[in-house]
Parts: sequence; C-alpha cells; structure tokens
Amino acid sequence: METKLKNLKKSTKKLQTLTQSQRSNLIENIAKAIEQNIDKIIKANAIDLQNAKNLSPALQDRLKLDEKRIINLAKSLRDIALLKDPIGKIKDGWITQSGLKIEKISVPLGVIAIIYESRPNVTAEVVALAIKSSNGCALKGGKEAINSNLALVEIIKDSLKEYGGCVEYFDISRDEIIDFIRMDRYLDLVVPRGGEGLVKFVSSNSSVPVLKHDKGVCHIYIHKSANIQKALDICVNAKCSRPGVCNAAESVLVDKELSSEFLPLLKSELDKFGVIIHGCEKSSQIIDCQKASEDSYYNEYLDFELNLKVVSGFDEAIAHIDEHSSGHSEAIVSDDYSVCERFLSLVDSACVYANASTRFSDGGEFGFGGEIGISTGKMHARGPVGVSELTTYKYIIRGDGQIR
Repeated sequence: METKLKNLKKSTKKLQTLTQSQRSNLIENIAKAIEQNIDKIIKANAIDLQNAKNLSPALQDRLKLDEKRIINLAKSLRDIALLKDPIGKIKDGWITQSGLKIEKISVPLGVIAIIYESRPNVTAEVVALAIKSSNGCALKGGKEAINSNLALVEIIKDSLKEYGGCVEYFDISRDEIIDFIRMDRYLDLVVPRGGEGLVKFVSSNSSVPVLKHDKGVCHIYIHKSANIQKALDICVNAKCSRPGVCNAAESVLVDKELSSEFLPLLKSELDKFGVIIHGCEKSSQIIDCQKASEDSYYNEYLDFELNLKVVSGFDEAIAHIDEHSSGHSEAIVSDDYSVCERFLSLVDSACVYANASTRFSDGGEFGFGGEIGISTGKMHARGPVGVSELTTYKYIIRGDGQIR
C-alpha cells in the first residue's frame, strides 16, 4: 500500500507539469475509451448486479450501469474537460512596504483519496475532476461494485498511458482502510462518500484532513401559500425520481392550514410509487400512514419511504429542520417571496432551495461537470465539490535582494 501511494504521489508531480489543454485531452481520451468499452463495462456491472440481489431496488439502481448511463457518463467527463482551468489563478497580488511582489495563486491539493460505496460512475468522474485540477487520486470503492470499478480503472489507466500512474485503485479490507487513511505522508485529503457509518469511521480514524460527504436527510417545507400542483410535483420528484441518492427528500413538512387539502393529494401521488409514509399524529388523522417516531425524522431511508409532519407554521418548520437536518439540502415551496427569502437566509444547510426540488444538489446540475462529493461540513468546501474546491493556494514572492 505504501509503495503504491509513494508512486502515486510521484506520478502526480508529472501530471502537474501539463497544460490545461493537455489535461483536457487526457479526460477526452478517458471518455472515448469508456464509450469504446461499453460492452465490457456492462458485463462487469452485470456480475455486481447479480451479487446485489439482496439489496433494495433503490440501492441496486445506484449500482446499475446500462448503455444510456455509460454514454451520459462519457458526456459528463467531456463537460469536466471543458471547465475553466482552476490551477494558476491569481487570487490576489500586491507589493509590500519592503518592495516584495506577492501573488496568491491557486494550486492542486496533491493526492486525494476517495472512499465510496455503490455508484461506480463515481470512479470515472472522480478521476476526471482530479486530472482537471492536477491532482492524483487514490480510489477505494465498495465491494458491491468491485467488478465495475476494476473494469473502469483498467480502461482509464490504459487510456492515460504514461500518466496512468496518477490513478490507483485500492482493493483493501476495512482493517487496511485504517492504515490507508493514516498515510498522511502521501495523501492530502480523504473524501468518504457513503453511509453514516462509513463517514463516521473515516472521520474518527483518519490522520489526513477529511471532507465529509455525509448522509442526506433532506427536507421540503410546504408553506401555506404554496401552489398545490407545484408542491406535489416537487415532492414527488424529490422523493421518487431516484430515492437511493443523497439529495432525495426524506421528510416533508406541511403547514396545518394546507394539510387537509394537500396530504391526501400527496399520498395519492406517492402511492403510485409504493412509497411507505411515516406520519406524525396529525398526519395520521388525515391520511392512512404508519406512525412516525421521533427517531424516524433522523433517518436517511435511501428508498421509497418518506416522513410527513404537520407544522403550525414557519417557525416550527425551521426548528424541525434545525434539529433533524444533516446539513445537505432543504427546500421551501411558497408563493410568498418574503417567506422564501427568510427560509433561504435562516436554514443552515449546504444547499437551500425556494420552489425547486432538492434533486438538483449535484455537481452536474450546478454546472461543475460532476463532483467529488457533496460536502455537508463547513470548512474548505461546502455543497457539490467540483474542480475549484480541489485546489488550495500558495504565495509566490519575488524580491530583489531584500533582507529583514
């Protein structure tokens, strides 16, 4: 492991000598190679899907790679290649009293380790984002996607040719992960993407700085002034379009003044997808649903399950979100502009929406091409982490013999 990381760090230096167009060409080569090997990827993915029969349909969906998804994956890599170069930007510059010329410029972080579960598309997107920002990447995917990941890594490394050393895949056990995330001599950042247990494990054991991609307990608040159809469309999209992703809604809060009209309509729409509803006492008096416990509102279901709660108004909705949110994404549906603005100002999450689905919390939808993860922390980066967030800065100082 240490030898592989040492070689990875060394290879990354070579990557950092390339121009923006050269790095973009490498990403284009990866996209082409993926398109040329669709059958190989699907075949490897089929083995993973066969081994995942015991997982929920939503989690199987996260794992699945079909021709359409692979073509979209190649497109997302090309979008990353076309992004502005995040490296070498002059963030500031000045001349000191002693005549020193100082510039603050953006530089790569170095080597980034990504520990992720399920979604094999992450393998290719992370590599593209790392190359675009001149970073090396150490990949550790979940065992449920091992065949898909290894096939993708082989295709990627072959397409990179002499720069293939800037990417390494680590098929290691949980015990070995502890050693892996303590390799601070070679790693500059660790990004855990997965369940709450994985994030907690990495955060508790790593000696390398951690950028958390934590669970997504996302809320939608239906204000009394909401347009009913708009609210229904947003709730159904946020819960049912892809329930196994972190930006899917897990709880819907409804003002009591609208609850008698709105909840039966929402249940009718959710029933079409077989959504299991966990409702508060007031919700259960209006619609047929399971009784929610206090613990229910902390759950990230990642499935066709949803919490409902009737609230007395704006203040109770905000208090509920403050208590139960994981800091990922929250939304309000309201036709009252001032209420929307208060919500956007007061809710302390990475992504806060007015009259839109939480499902847009995604690097591609934000125009980032993709993301390393969606950070729920507040240090260094927050929300979808794209190429700009994979940089740090240093000071370049030019003098003419000055001494102090």
